[in-house]
Amino acid sequence: MVRTSQRPVRQAAGEDRAPAVLARERRRSDQLAAWGFLAPVTVYLAVFYAYPLYRNLDLSLRDYGVASFVHGGAPFTGVKNYQTVVHDPTFGPALVHTVVFTGVSLAAQYSIGLALAVFFSRNFRLSVTLRALFLVPWLLPLIVSASTWSWMLNTESGVVNAGLHWFGVGPVDWLTSPAWSLASVTIANIWIGVPFNLVVLYSGLQAIPASLHEAAALDGAGSWQRFWRVTFPLLRPVSAVTLLLGLVYTLKVFDIIWIMTRGGPADSSTTFATWSYRLGFGTLLPSFGPGAAVGNLLVVVALIFGLVYVRTQRRRLSP
Repeated sequence: MVRTSQRPVRQAAGEDRAPAVLARERRRSDQLAAWGFLAPVTVYLAVFYAYPLYRNLDLSLRDYGVASFVHGGAPFTGVKNYQTVVHDPTFGPALVHTVVFTGVSLAAQYSIGLALAVFFSRNFRLSVTLRALFLVPWLLPLIVSASTWSWMLNTESGVVNAGLHWFGVGPVDWLTSPAWSLASVTIANIWIGVPFNLVVLYSGLQAIPASLHEAAALDGAGSWQRFWRVTFPLLRPVSAVTLLLGLVYTLKVFDIIWIMTRGGPADSSTTFATWSYRLGFGTLLPSFGPGAAVGNLLVVVALIFGLVYVRTQRRRLSP
């Protein structure tokens, strides 16, 4: 009787352990599948992001010349390159130009993009066609856009000065005058960045329920009140993403400025991006260390704003 009574107990215990073993194997296979999907992304980030950042940091902490850059063996100098950059006479003007170029570009791109998004949110004839035309600056290669603006702002043969001549205004040295060069590259950058803001903000407007606007209208709210008290607050998450991406992009704008003015004349349109390139590759005797140090300053600024955005989002989503 004892033997017959123990057999069903053992079988029941085995049957109880079988689902647990199957569950563990299933979890293990799910984890392996997840790592398999993550592996290509991890390799891509390591090769094209982590390693270049490490190499840039290494360049900024060593005294690299042409020979040591190719063969290695550059002596370690610590923060000497950063001290050299900060005490350079170009640092102050380049910092001011970077702040002005970035701030004005972001404000104008967001304001114009939001106005166009609100305008196109009303369904009317040719709305789709006009939106497609506004995307052209965003789709063009930057070298084409910068070259086009260089031709348009040319002092002698540019269409902008030709248009000003019709109003009795004399020619303006848009690209060759220290007073106008930074404004010229900023205008070109605003023109290029508006379509991105238009697309993202228009998508955010489409996600806002129309019933909220109808309820506000029934309560007596006018068009401006509906926009300021309903539309704009609901667009804050989309606006934060738009401004953050615009900030990261604008901080590293190089090709537009380099093609139009090369940072001149007399460093009047030099930003950290163009200064970093000129230090590293723009002379016969490149300064790789200081150039990398200037690039790292841009990375730190972008990282700080990214962390601020992440922290703000966590606070907003936390219960």
